[in-house]
Amino acid sequence: MKRNKITLAGVGLLTAGALALAGCASNNDKPDSGNSGDGDAAAIITANGSEPQNPLIPTNTNETGGGKILDAMFAGLIGYAADGSVFNDVADDISVDDPQHLTVKIREGLKFTDGEEVTADNFIKAWNYGALASNEQLSSYFFEDIEGFSYDEDSELTGLEQVDDYTFTIALNKPASDFAQRLGYSAYYPLPDVAFDDIKAFGENPIGNGPYMLDGEGAWQHDVGIDLVVNPDYDGPRKPANGGLSIKFYASQDSAYQDLLGDQLDVLDAIPDSAFGNFESDLGDRAVNQPAAIFQSFTIPERLEHFGGEEGNLRRQALSMAINRKEITDVIFQGTRTPASDFTSPVIDGWTDSLEGSEVLDFNESKAKELWAEADKISPWSGEFQIAYNADGGHQAWVDATVNSIKNTLGIEASGAPYPTFAELRGKVTDRTITTAFRTGWQADYPGLYNFLGPLYATNAGSNDGDYSSADFDKLLSEGISATDAGEANKLFQEAQEVLLKDLPALPLWYSNVVGGFGKDVDNVEFGWNSVPLYTQITKN
Repeated sequence: MKRNKITLAGVGLLTAGALALAGCASNNDKPDSGNSGDGDAAAIITANGSEPQNPLIPTNTNETGGGKILDAMFAGLIGYAADGSVFNDVADDISVDDPQHLTVKIREGLKFTDGEEVTADNFIKAWNYGALASNEQLSSYFFEDIEGFSYDEDSELTGLEQVDDYTFTIALNKPASDFAQRLGYSAYYPLPDVAFDDIKAFGENPIGNGPYMLDGEGAWQHDVGIDLVVNPDYDGPRKPANGGLSIKFYASQDSAYQDLLGDQLDVLDAIPDSAFGNFESDLGDRAVNQPAAIFQSFTIPERLEHFGGEEGNLRRQALSMAINRKEITDVIFQGTRTPASDFTSPVIDGWTDSLEGSEVLDFNESKAKELWAEADKISPWSGEFQIAYNADGGHQAWVDATVNSIKNTLGIEASGAPYPTFAELRGKVTDRTITTAFRTGWQADYPGLYNFLGPLYATNAGSNDGDYSSADFDKLLSEGISATDAGEANKLFQEAQEVLLKDLPALPLWYSNVVGGFGKDVDNVEFGWNSVPLYTQITKN
């Protein structure tokens, strides 16, 4: 069953009044996964992955390697179906009382894998931990809208109030029309009490409440893989139809693809660029090539020499216009990528390719040279321009093509700067010791325009790797998320992007399809709106 070129019509921002009805369905309306939840213990599904950057703490994981594992081990208040629609998981009901107040009731009798019952307090404690300034959690930004949040000092989230063991309320410090839609993201997962005894040790051996759990001591072999088995106490809509999940951390996508062809891997969500020309003929109806909510870019921090102030703005524009995105997507990616015209994704409701200023993303050799010369008048260019990337992610070909385009257009030295692993690259990015531009991108946490903008470019946002700050952008973003009309909200998000097109805190490159495949021994394989396979519904023949 080949899946090509699907679209996600109608998936977007939900108005406050609709959230209680359409945004978070009752548990009786959960999606039919097509399985009984009786997972065959012998039917372990093997999949590709990457070593997590950090210990597996939900509020400190904002990259795909760790996120894939956390999503398997934990259950949030809601989940996301293949088309991006939401369904209740731990939640029994989420009601939006008004644009700033929500009431959450969770299902009774749910357990963590250590036997502790999941209660409202587990959510409140976990969110307060994630929001505390001194804990320096990468996803603390996701609690910014809750009353009591502070970036500057330790402050309790006073907007969280427990009503009883299974009910709590959320008071926001400003309207956030998509807040209920966010609650399936990993930052909002609950934590058992034992996590707070030694949070670092917990991150190495996490105890969740989701469909899968660690397969005993030593289940996580760093830089090798992680083994998960079915959690027999999970009682929710994602009951596994298999016996577990073995995620292998590959040093290269080519190795993973060869394992898929050799029946040593069941599911692969990243075909290497070297196989783009033949993977569909290799795999036949087991090949997957479909749009996904993934955006690719690279970031140049303002702190780097030549990239601050007016000079930096001119150089970013010049570099952007020096990149022949169409040629790169045609030659390197062979129809699996589309040149970007904004900072979001065409599969998200509200996307447009008609933003004012988007011409800065067009290849324009003469204008690029002109802008670079203007920057040289402020301070003559020196050194070599480099883009850092992780060598284990299949990025070398496009990085080489991109820097060659820059080199040939601007007449400067330009090259790629490889790091062996994703974790090593991200470590340099997050501790701000990296001294070059670096590849960035976004796989959406939930299907809304705001998710591509707020976490990456808002002042102090946890994934704002370039430390960008713009009062104009922040204002438009705030107005957009406060709007209760979806059309008005999307209009404001589009205006906010027009500010980004002037400043280019990241240089948009292309939108990605999820390009993957699966082996002969599995069935019921489906890739979701955000490119991640729905592992729980996969069966082994």
